[in-house]
Amino acid sequence: MTKSMTGFAAAQAAAGEHRISWELRSVNHRFLDISLRLPEELKPLDQECRNLIRNRVGRGKLDATLKLTLSPGTPTDWRLNEAALERLEHLTQDVKDRFAAASSMSVAQILRFPGVLQEPDLDTAAVTPQVLESLANALDKLENSRSREGDHLAALIAERCDQIDNIVTGVRARLGAAEKRYLDRLRERLSRLDVEAAPERLEQEMVILAQRLDVAEELDRLVGHVAEIRSVLGRAEPVGRRLDFLIQELNREANTLGSKAADEALTRDAVELKVLVEQMREQVQNIE
Repeated sequence: MTKSMTGFAAAQAAAGEHRISWELRSVNHRFLDISLRLPEELKPLDQECRNLIRNRVGRGKLDATLKLTLSPGTPTDWRLNEAALERLEHLTQDVKDRFAAASSMSVAQILRFPGVLQEPDLDTAAVTPQVLESLANALDKLENSRSREGDHLAALIAERCDQIDNIVTGVRARLGAAEKRYLDRLRERLSRLDVEAAPERLEQEMVILAQRLDVAEELDRLVGHVAEIRSVLGRAEPVGRRLDFLIQELNREANTLGSKAADEALTRDAVELKVLVEQMREQVQNIE
């Protein structure tokens, strides 16, 4: 199944008096790049969370954020931080020594001072199972999101594969007419110059024409690359890099076809091929 590298997922869980909230966002990237943000108390779980993500995501830049909050209505056993109060006391006294008219701080102002109030210590071991389980749930949702987007991209690529096949079929059908038009133009130029071409000269021109219009190999390779793209899209593994290589090969054949085109219609076909290949390249850039 083709997966996109773009996706979003969120998952919540309760862990005692706390509420766990995960948010996952991913975008395209050459490799797997994990940016993990955890509350300070849960930093010891960093490596375990990263391993869980690596087991589920192959490529992409993934931002994972965990928020830990108290459930609404939960009574909080706040404590005073004696060290912070002592620092505040010294600072307040220093200010009064310099500015005798300075007013004293109210209780509310003291409690708002950074670090004065402390929450109870978090029991990391007690919330660890819920943290990892909710991360796994978020990864499930992310995978579903990336799979839906991947299916959409695969459908767009398959549609362009069909268009390339149609162009190749049309080119094959028009090669004979293109050769005849080229020969007719050659005879017309010779007629205007009132020059009678020797048979051997015409034969030489036909050889040159055959060489210039010999695009059978390029057409065969285009068909082969398109067939391989369809096959790769059906694989149950990351296929983005392989598709990127195949798109490069398609572009190479389209350029060669354009350089050999000695006919206006064939030139238009080559241009249309290059447009389709470029559209496919843009879509493949977002596939895992």
